[in-house]
Amino acid sequence: MHTNYYFLRQLAPALTERLRGYRVAACFTQEKDELVVGLTNGAQEFWLKAQLGANFPALALPETFQRARSNSVDLFPDLLGEQVESVAAWSQDRVLQVNFRSGARLVFKLYGPRPNAIFRPTPDAPAQLFQQKLLADAVLRPQPAAAPPTPAEPPAPAESAQSVESVESAVQKLPPPLADLPLRYLRAHGYDEDAPEAKTRQVNQVLAQLEKPAHYFIIQLDGRTRLSLLPLGEVLETFGGDDPVAALHRFVPMALGRRALETETHQLRQLLTRRADEAGTAAAHARRRLHALAHEAGYRNSADLIMANLHAIAPGAAQVEVIDFYTNEPRTIKLKPSEKPQRTAENLYRKAKNQQIEERELTERIARREAEAFVALERLEEMDSQPALAELRGLRNWRKQHGLNPAANANTKVPGELPFKVFEDRGFTILVGRSAENNDLLTQKYAHKDDLWLHAKDVAGSHVVIRHRAGQTVPEPVIEHAAMLAGWYSKRQNDTLCPVTVTPKKFVRKPRGARPGQVIVEREQVVLVKPGNPFEREQ
Repeated sequence: MHTNYYFLRQLAPALTERLRGYRVAACFTQEKDELVVGLTNGAQEFWLKAQLGANFPALALPETFQRARSNSVDLFPDLLGEQVESVAAWSQDRVLQVNFRSGARLVFKLYGPRPNAIFRPTPDAPAQLFQQKLLADAVLRPQPAAAPPTPAEPPAPAESAQSVESVESAVQKLPPPLADLPLRYLRAHGYDEDAPEAKTRQVNQVLAQLEKPAHYFIIQLDGRTRLSLLPLGEVLETFGGDDPVAALHRFVPMALGRRALETETHQLRQLLTRRADEAGTAAAHARRRLHALAHEAGYRNSADLIMANLHAIAPGAAQVEVIDFYTNEPRTIKLKPSEKPQRTAENLYRKAKNQQIEERELTERIARREAEAFVALERLEEMDSQPALAELRGLRNWRKQHGLNPAANANTKVPGELPFKVFEDRGFTILVGRSAENNDLLTQKYAHKDDLWLHAKDVAGSHVVIRHRAGQTVPEPVIEHAAMLAGWYSKRQNDTLCPVTVTPKKFVRKPRGARPGQVIVEREQVVLVKPGNPFEREQ
């Protein structure tokens, strides 16, 4: 509320009383978005420091000010020597105007998104702007004063519905930048539950307090330090209603000093909340997948049924009807006509082993992600309970101790959480795409130009990448194992031998308009391998 009309209308006459007859001795800037005006009456000095940044526009009143010897630029030279006549607040606006006896005007526009200072040597002279990019401020003029709001009359019983609407309108007529605190103050005192007559009375009382405040309060509300004309939130300091200058003099340096703490606290809460939400969501997805695996017919069951019914499977059959000896229910198992049933069962046993590995990994992931969510929530509770975190230094030490630097963690990737199949071989990482779109992501976004890129030749399949390690050549066994993976995750999975393209990623490009996963290879070597997953035995 330090920039709102109801405070500025109290500040303006107080500044007029203090500054009438003072002359401008200096006008300069030495910090971005800061305008400093020094005034004197020959015996005393008075400083106005306008903070004209969009994040925190304010008018500070420091007791003294030392101008820097460098990086200091004089502004508004015609303002020097001007003698103050009065200070006025624009009606129902966040603008303070200093009037000089020569007719010059210095306007401080304290709008949150676009604050500015506008100087006119004479009322009709072209405007000189502090923020020169805000060209519309050159024609900014005070609006005609609006009639003050009149107290609402007590409603008649038959008109109670209309009276409620008029009371709501009275509340909404408060200036928009001011309305949040008065509305919250009213609701904190039972406004929503009161009868229409009581609502009218409350609104009139608040308007009277705003028109002639008895006190000014520096409060802490929603993690922000604010100047208020109403007692709300945690009251840090109280000033008499006859001294808005003292309230502003104390508030601005306090708010600026606490601003870094409030900003970093807010960012840290966001980071921890996001971590807790992401970890909880990931754990829930993994739990659903684990439940699905536990309640669907397993690959091993199907393989057992095929092997037990080999005598009943005709050559080239596409399916077989059997009695599931696990459930005593009839069941249809699909077969590949081009493949022997024994080979189908072998592949199912391999998939069953992979399914066991997936179940184990899902269980571990659930435990890990739930632990991460618990730790994040625990840290959030610590932020509310530890007094040391109410100071900026204590907060930064605590954040560093727990590895919670937002900048350092913004782009951190957990290797186990990459969106690809990940294998480790002799210290080299092998990444395998999961789908056509995922292949694009792997090759176009994740792969480095010096990585080795592999793909089963002339058929659809996964892109495979061997991550480059500086100063090391990829060993032949690693290339062979990656080639086996490329064959295994392709249409040549059941071939005896599979030709696989091997080339540095820099020779792979995606033509304009190509389908997902489709690329052109400019140079290549071809190796022949037996498709398979060489890491299954290790796992």
